Amino acid sequence: MAGTTDKARLEERWRDILAVHARTQGEIDRALHPYGLGASDFEVLDLLASATPPPGELCRVQNLVGRVHLSQSALSRLIARLERHGLVERSTCPTDRRGVYVQLTARGRELHTETLPLQRAALARALGD
Repeated sequence: MAGTTDKARLEERWRDILAVHARTQGEIDRALHPYGLGASDFEVLDLLASATPPPGELCRVQNLVGRVHLSQSALSRLIARLERHGLVERSTCPTDRRGVYVQLTARGRELHTETLPLQRAALARALGD
């Protein structure tokens, strides 16, 4: 009987985590929608804005894969969409043609700066200060 109770508590904790995630994601999506961004879009812009690759190097898309909760293909599609909107630019690694670099454009950096307080306020509303 204790095993069943432990399993039930574990499942309940998991569902609580999913509910918090869904609520937070929705709060961020609503806050950023007027700017044409969703939570995942902002997450990529935020990571790129805070990325500090070594001098002379750019951020590789592969480095973002483990930091966003998207598959490699979903991340590639998201970056392509951000590029179409002029927020990021991609370039091919000259020494490894499989490697793709991504960086914010001036427009992407401006939009990130403008929406950062909105995203942080949405996080505070959803998760508490």
